[in-house]
Amino acid sequence: MNRLIISTVGTSLLTNQINRGNEAEKNWYPKLRDTANLSLTETPKEVIEIIETLAERANEKLRNSEVGKIRAASAELNGVYGLYEENLQQGKQDLHYLIATDTAQGTKTAEIVESFLREQGLKVDKKVPPGLSTASTRAFADGIDDLISWLRETVPPYRESQYKVYFNLVGSFKSLQGYMNTIGMFYADEIIYIFEGQGSQLITIPRLPINVDNEAIAPYKLPLALMDAGAELPVTDKMVRGIPESLVFDDGEEMTLSTWGKLIWSECREQLLRDELLPFPRLEYLDLFAKDYKNTKQDKERVKLQETLAKVSQLLQKSNGNPSVLKEDGGLQYDKYTNKGRIDHFRVTDALRVSCEVSGGKLILRHYGAHDYVNKNP
Repeated sequence: MNRLIISTVGTSLLTNQINRGNEAEKNWYPKLRDTANLSLTETPKEVIEIIETLAERANEKLRNSEVGKIRAASAELNGVYGLYEENLQQGKQDLHYLIATDTAQGTKTAEIVESFLREQGLKVDKKVPPGLSTASTRAFADGIDDLISWLRETVPPYRESQYKVYFNLVGSFKSLQGYMNTIGMFYADEIIYIFEGQGSQLITIPRLPINVDNEAIAPYKLPLALMDAGAELPVTDKMVRGIPESLVFDDGEEMTLSTWGKLIWSECREQLLRDELLPFPRLEYLDLFAKDYKNTKQDKERVKLQETLAKVSQLLQKSNGNPSVLKEDGGLQYDKYTNKGRIDHFRVTDALRVSCEVSGGKLILRHYGAHDYVNKNP
């Protein structure tokens, strides 16, 4: 059985290396605590030097200690060793991701753990959501949003390949651990903790049978799809009326998806976007286009098309109908056909295209399908 292990990373591996009895180091912990949320470029040179000194000590301890001392030094490795019953060779077929805060201390700790696990022959990489820290509610929420998007893209393919997914939450800050515990109920097969104290016995919490009530979300799938694509919808827009407060962030003028809104939407979007074409603003569907969509049998292709249409719609809304904004999006590769009048096209995937025309600040969608089909029948 192959496993995907996603471990949150804190900074205790660094602070555990401080010699508290050394007079010269008595103020190291307060300095690290007060700069814990700073990025590498923001961190004072003096603190960077402290981090590097502690990192050297941590590397030395991990490479020259018995398992018991390694587990005591690193909460993250404590969880990994617990999973493998203290024999890391059991995990050579597995894949590890380390989730670190976007801070000097968080990324350095993740680098140390990553290097150690690779030296043991394990496959490991790290994920540092841009801006993720506990410096502010906004920074933390933005980082969590990026993390949820990454999990949504990363975990399902592994699960489809029969990997078992573990969330190792022994390390990390309490705030991140709390969020990951809830997120893990959607994405992890098991969540790992460790009893504190000598012996460090493993605690595993199996995935709970959580199901999103799609029928309750379905009436709001149009605005939710637009917000998932990046739209900031006016609170006065009638399409946002009645959306559950927990799904959105409302600043009094505009609504965006909240952290939990992104999580819930990621769970139900495939079910809700595979049916009828949604009436996205500034898009109009010709009967030929609707027929092409109806003839699409793959649910994933339907969902991807509707997500792309949501992106196109919200970009046109922001530009007040100016299609030049679509050319600025590298993913769409929006362009005009040669020698085919006013007909344009854009990309859904490498293999799928949409042909269209601009008319009065709207896009008239003509055909959808495989690259060659659309090019021959624009």
